[in-house]
Amino acid sequence: MPLPRDTWQVIFTGKEQAEFQRLPIEPPKAGEILVRATWTLISTGTETISYGRRFDAGTHWDNWVKYPFSTGYSHTGVVEAVGPEVTKWKVGDRVASGCTHKQFAVASQDAFFPIPEGVADRDAAWLSLSYVAQNGIRGVEHELGDDVAIVGMGPIGQLALQFVRLLGAREIIVIDPAQARLDMAMAHGATHALAVNVADALEPITRITGGRLCDVVYDITGNDRVFSAAQQLVRRRGKIGLIGDTGSPGGQTLTSAIIGKSLRIIATHGSASPQVDSEWSHWTRSNMILLFLRYLADGRMRLSDLNTHVFSPKDCQGAYQKLLHDRAGTMGCHFDWSEIV
Repeated sequence: MPLPRDTWQVIFTGKEQAEFQRLPIEPPKAGEILVRATWTLISTGTETISYGRRFDAGTHWDNWVKYPFSTGYSHTGVVEAVGPEVTKWKVGDRVASGCTHKQFAVASQDAFFPIPEGVADRDAAWLSLSYVAQNGIRGVEHELGDDVAIVGMGPIGQLALQFVRLLGAREIIVIDPAQARLDMAMAHGATHALAVNVADALEPITRITGGRLCDVVYDITGNDRVFSAAQQLVRRRGKIGLIGDTGSPGGQTLTSAIIGKSLRIIATHGSASPQVDSEWSHWTRSNMILLFLRYLADGRMRLSDLNTHVFSPKDCQGAYQKLLHDRAGTMGCHFDWSEIV
């Protein structure tokens, strides 16, 4: 069968403009493979900020999102061809990667990860969000029995909940005004759910923790107004884990609680994980993804019930419009590439 010469791909061509375009591709070179997509996961926070251009001038968002913008970074599929000198893969292998929303992906063989037997492609497509969450949690350096609050129960918040549970947190308090998101969190190990704005969470958290407050509070909202309120929920000498990446960082303000309670702020970006596995830094992006896939394979993490919406990539404009205006009513949102020819 001849190799494809082009690929369908989702492209942002301007503010609130998503197009399904056909673009040329090269055959795989030495050390590269070609993968036909099965599913790609939409990063609903990052991609709606990018799509709606909901960020301030001069931020890293402003420097990153340039049109035409190739969006997405969570891709699963099947190997269709291998280039010379490829040793890791064969035609027919199921793989996951950080490639964009496209029908055919060509990249180095080292950019892909094996999808374990028994793990659905649609679940494996959460791989990139998994290391964003995992990288942030590793930065906090939890202790067994921590009381933890997670503000923002979107996809990364749901992953953070499952990782924190695996680490042995005592109380896991989830905070989000969307009740459906809280119901999902309670089904995955949260101990308390608060359907309130974070500014109204101090009284119930004081009661739940016996007046001590939380050892760790995560802000995973991407909303600049949450950060200052979250500082009130942390105990003296506690920690704030900042994983949500807001488009308006100038709105994230420090309060007197930072100095008054000697708080520590640990801010992490997914791209900041170690690049090379060593005795000093084992948990690279690759090793974190492999751990996530292992957890899926042996049932210690579960995502199938968090997959809520399926879109055709042909209707990418409609998909992003829905997410821009009703993101709270969604969770795991995928493009289905099975009918794209």
